Amino acid sequence: MRAIVWSKYHCPYCDQAKMLLKQKGIEFEERKIGDGYNKEDLLEAVPGARTVPQIFLDEKLIGSFTELQKLFDQWDGQGYGDGRL
Repeated sequence: MRAIVWSKYHCPYCDQAKMLLKQKGIEFEERKIGDGYNKEDLLEAVPGARTVPQIFLDEKLIGSFTELQKLFDQWDGQGYGDGRL
């Protein structure tokens, strides 16, 4: 499983999302606005995005940190420790 995290500087939720992915052993690519990427790049990937982070797992949009956390909570409750979507 591989993740993409759209983030920006000084974003606590972005930092929490990256930490959660690391804890789960999921490699991720960070696409940071202001460091090689801009808002238009994010909007091309996620039309209508209003916040960061925006997180993809295996090319499927999960959404924000809150959605990522809910997904992992579901996996833990259902025994999906192998990271299946």
